Amino acid sequence: MNKIKFELEIPVHASPQMLYQYISSPSNLQEWFADKVNSRGKLYSFIWDGEEEKAELITKKSDDRIRFKWLESEGDDSFFEIKIEVDALTKDVSLIITDFADDEEEVEASKQLWENQIDELRHTIGA
Repeated sequence: MNKIKFELEIPVHASPQMLYQYISSPSNLQEWFADKVNSRGKLYSFIWDGEEEKAELITKKSDDRIRFKWLESEGDDSFFEIKIEVDALTKDVSLIITDFADDEEEVEASKQLWENQIDELRHTIGA
């Protein structure tokens, strides 16, 4: 079954360097993204409500982006990525979230979940 790719652009009032720390380090991800985050090399485990999901770190580019591939979705091209984008003119900073969902209904639920997570990030960093 093909997954549906979607993107969200969410403005965040913070420096790209600070944001990068919060999207790339397990201890900082744990503050806003998941209840607990552990990493061993390129393997990360994210725990929500006692449920563990494992992902492989695919791309990590300093002050720019981080991309993970869920281990449970080995048979497809899906991933999730958090990219920091700075507008060349206004210098406004946004997070570009790229993710995949199984169907249209799940796309909306996933977008809402990401928006809630980024709200938590904003609250954590005071942005």
